[in-house]
Amino acid sequence: MTIDFLAELKWRGLLHQTTSTEELVAHLAAPGRLGYAGFDPTRDSLTIGNLIPIMLLKHWQRAGHRPIVLMGGGTGLIGDPSGKDAERQLMTEDRVQRNVDAQVTIMRRLLDFEGERGAMLVNNADWLNTLGYIEVLRGIGKHFSINAMIQKDSVRDRLHNREQGISYTEFSYMLLQAYDFLHLRRELGCTVQFAGSDQFGNIVAGIDLIRREFGRGDAGQVEAFGITAPLVTKADGKKIGKSEKGAIWLDADNTSPYAFYQFWLNVDDADVENFIKWYTLLSEAEVTELVQAHREAPHARMAQRRLAQEVTRMVHGDGELAQVEHASQALFGGSIRELSEDLLRQVFADVPHSEHARGALAGDGVALVELLPQTTLASSKREARQFLTAGAVSVNGEKVAEARRVTETDLLHGHTVLLRRGKKLWHAARFG
Repeated sequence: MTIDFLAELKWRGLLHQTTSTEELVAHLAAPGRLGYAGFDPTRDSLTIGNLIPIMLLKHWQRAGHRPIVLMGGGTGLIGDPSGKDAERQLMTEDRVQRNVDAQVTIMRRLLDFEGERGAMLVNNADWLNTLGYIEVLRGIGKHFSINAMIQKDSVRDRLHNREQGISYTEFSYMLLQAYDFLHLRRELGCTVQFAGSDQFGNIVAGIDLIRREFGRGDAGQVEAFGITAPLVTKADGKKIGKSEKGAIWLDADNTSPYAFYQFWLNVDDADVENFIKWYTLLSEAEVTELVQAHREAPHARMAQRRLAQEVTRMVHGDGELAQVEHASQALFGGSIRELSEDLLRQVFADVPHSEHARGALAGDGVALVELLPQTTLASSKREARQFLTAGAVSVNGEKVAEARRVTETDLLHGHTVLLRRGKKLWHAARFG
């Protein structure tokens, strides 16, 4: 079923600003429009913060239009000054290209590139890197007012910082982004640009450049529009994209599928309703029903579980989702021995660990009362004995008696024994 794009963004809380709203609504009534969002390759991955503009492209595609993913292979050599209080370190062309390649791999998992409405992939290095300096000054620079450019927040803030300032290189970023829109409008017929609300000024600059190039036509309006999403934050005002332990990435090398799933599963009640709207494709009726169930029984965390399932499936696929759910069940169900070595590594990547000599497990092995003080679970033999007597200790998910000894038969995948005190305190003892 085809959706109404603007209405869809509005109920999801993803619509902040549009240009020429009445003309835009009429423009989108016809299917097959081209719209783009740009991604600067500052890293070899993307975070869940970057997932917001990707969701805009997914909704655009669901509305019967064709999305364009613009990789900033050219602008990435410069760096967007927005949100930065100091000059970026310039990256080499090789580094930028490696980052582009890595991000493209993620994009191909998240968007549909097949068929007539399949997503298109472009790289602005293909046209920006061929521009001559005089050509830029004559064809682009003459249309920009310095007076207007220095009013841009990212420029004005830096200009008033005597220590940092802003280089001519970063100051020129607005021209390059505006030229991207002109190039895509001229070469592909792309008429819409999506971005966060902090990029609205750059979008308007691009639209103005397009109008100067094309003229205003008989109707007094050249088809070029901008749509921005709000800079979404958590309920406490903090940026989305990070946990207490760092950024949440969209690739398994930087954030494991298990850690990714757990992030969404542990979302605060104050955030879960918005996150479901922003980060899933669930319908308005499904979201309403789920939110109501969550409000009636927040302790059941049904909304968080559904959120974790939907986003993990979208980013990592059904296979990884099944594995991480199995791992979660094993963690609390005692069947840890069933976990593959890779899943075991993912699940316990962040728990405290200690290294021990393999010889300690020879013969009858080592008594837990001796081993626990060598871990983070007990500070002395006396304390270890208290925990064991109280039945608070488990080995590989199974509760054990006070006299329990650890032997080679307890090793998981030949090298690790997982110890737990209480419900949540884990320690990985590695024997080598």
